[in-house]
Amino acid sequence: MKKTRSPDSQADRSSETTLTPLGGRQVLFVMAADAEYGPHLKERFTPLISGVGPVEAAVELTAALAALAQRGRLPDLVVSLGSAGSRGLEQTEIYQATSVAYRDMDATPLGFAKGVTPFLDLPATLPLPLRIPGIAEASLSTGANIVSGSAYDAIDAEMVDMESYACLRACMRFAVPLVALRGISDGKAELHHVDDWTEYLHVIDEKLAAAVDRLGEALAAGRLVR
Repeated sequence: MKKTRSPDSQADRSSETTLTPLGGRQVLFVMAADAEYGPHLKERFTPLISGVGPVEAAVELTAALAALAQRGRLPDLVVSLGSAGSRGLEQTEIYQATSVAYRDMDATPLGFAKGVTPFLDLPATLPLPLRIPGIAEASLSTGANIVSGSAYDAIDAEMVDMESYACLRACMRFAVPLVALRGISDGKAELHHVDDWTEYLHVIDEKLAAAVDRLGEALAAGRLVR
């Protein structure tokens, strides 16, 4: 008997992918979790909710882009947005990523530099060349672990998340540019409970919405620059 996959909260998201007209362009917004998608962002777009972590982000965004490509509807831009951790950046402020690295990758026993994926011919840190005028910039590290306390000592980036590198690799496969916007939700103190992450998400929601407005203005004016 043929087995059928029962639907769940993460199934068939690509069939529900919504592109948002913004500044004369078609934009696909990607977020990890509903907790980050507050009322201010809900007024502006419907995102692809990928799930948490690089595996879920890669699977869901790749599936969505493949489905869109099949219909000849690839977006002009993908925006990965949500929260991030940082020990040094201002909490609740918004930053656009200038580069992103994959901190999970470590093939150093085989002679590869840390962060370099073997045989992929890509550097450990990938640049994100597009810039939104008026939004602060920071480097970003993606990985499957929650970074807290002394774990920041091993991070060679100004902020950390769990999805943007995976989103970038999916976008590269389809030659679609990516912008990553992150609000700093935590990092100054040790994390002990999920509430330590969600405490300021309502503030970040409002500020990310303002950043999305800036993005729309930049797209309309042709000022999304490299």
